Formats: sequence, structure tokens, C-alpha cells
Amino acid sequence: MPNRPRRPAARPGAVLRSTLSGAALLAGAACGPRAHIPVRPEPLALPGAVAPEADAASRARALAPVLYLQRDEWFRLERVVAVIHPERRLIAYHLLWRDDVHGSWIPFTVPTDQELVWVGYDSTGAATDVWTFWHGTILHTPWPRSQVTIDVQWGKHGSLPRNTFYEDLPATKKLNSFWLFTYVGLPDIWLGRLTRRGPLCFCHGYRRYREFTTPLPLAPRIDAYLVTREPDEALKRVFGGKYSGKREWPTDEP
Repeated sequence: MPNRPRRPAARPGAVLRSTLSGAALLAGAACGPRAHIPVRPEPLALPGAVAPEADAASRARALAPVLYLQRDEWFRLERVVAVIHPERRLIAYHLLWRDDVHGSWIPFTVPTDQELVWVGYDSTGAATDVWTFWHGTILHTPWPRSQVTIDVQWGKHGSLPRNTFYEDLPATKKLNSFWLFTYVGLPDIWLGRLTRRGPLCFCHGYRRYREFTTPLPLAPRIDAYLVTREPDEALKRVFGGKYSGKREWPTDEP
């Protein structure tokens, strides 16, 4: 059989040029949006705002959850807005985190991370139900008329009622799957550092990933109190024009 011609060996200069070109393409692709969180507006100038001394605001502070963060959490909680439903015994706590660990380099993505916790209460003002936003799924649990406590996932800030049974989470949204993705998605995390400061990895095991040990009470951190069904305009002024805009209430039923 005739010998097949051999491909010429790559020259060092060509390899270097190829490597630099690839790096330049990655850097160009990583020019994602940066967070521009506005200066805090005057709270009472917001649509639907009430004074901190109002009964509705006092109730929102009394029912405000205590978040429990994973101790290696990188991103800060920047803003909190409490929205009191005008007809239902329901309060929404809108949380704005500085960023999400994944996907921040993608062009046109939202450059902050909005999460939500809703607290339902009875005629005595005690918490009876908790809903949380968990990666597109709304989780619900009855609450035993006590302080609401929420576990906050590292990096992505999905919110879980404290002591959630992880096996009950949706099949495609298990906590251990998100932990595994912190390793599978390392290139994504690294690209994110081209647009803002962030972690290099979650450099620990699953046991530590599910340890939520750093308390963060929301009551003293609330930036504004609103009584309204539709807080979008006010949230834009507090969070910035580009925020996730997740659903405002857990259900449309009264």
C-alpha cells in the first residue's frame, strides 16, 4: 500500500498564535454585562411605598426571614424590598444578590441575581406558610407560627425553607446536582471572572455545600416597604432597570 503523506508538524509559532487567538475569542465572548445597581432612591418616593412606621411595614419586619448562608458565599446581598399584598395575608421579600456564580459572561444576561421568599400569615400576625423560588420552581411548606428561616444555596442563591428534605426537590433540581455542576461548570465560573470579581470554584465537598451556618437577618436590611400587587416599577428603581423580573406572587388565587 502506498504510504499516506504525513501532516507537517505544527510549528511553535503557529501553536502560539492559535492559542492566543482562542484566548482572544474567549475574552471577547466574556464581555458580558456588568451590574449597575442604582443609588438607593428615597423609599417614600417609590410607587406604593409606605413609611417604616406604618402597620404594614412593622408586620413585614416582624415576619422577615432570617437567611442562613453557606459559609463560602462570595456575593453580597445588595438590596431587600418587602412587598405587602393589599388584599391577601402575604408578604413578598425580593432579594437582590450582586451576581450569580454561573453565566455572568454571557452577553445580554441579567447582571444581578433576584430571588424571592413569600411569607403567609394568619389574623394574629404569625407565619403560617412559606414559599420560595428554587430555579424556576416555587416550593411551599406550612410554617409552625415561628421565625421563618431560609437556607441560601452557594453562588446561585436558590432559597430553601430551612431543613428541607433534599430528596423532595424536583428531579432535575436536586441540590447534589448543583454541587456537581460547580465542578463540571468550572470553565463557566472562570469566564465569569472576566466581567466581575468572583470565585474560582467551590473547592469543597458536598457535605460542606449543604452546610448553611451564617445567619443574615433580613429585618434590618429592608430598603423599602411597598403595599401593592404590582411592584415592578418600584423594583426597577431599587434594583436597576435590568433585573430578573421573577413572578411577583406564588399563586394568583386569593
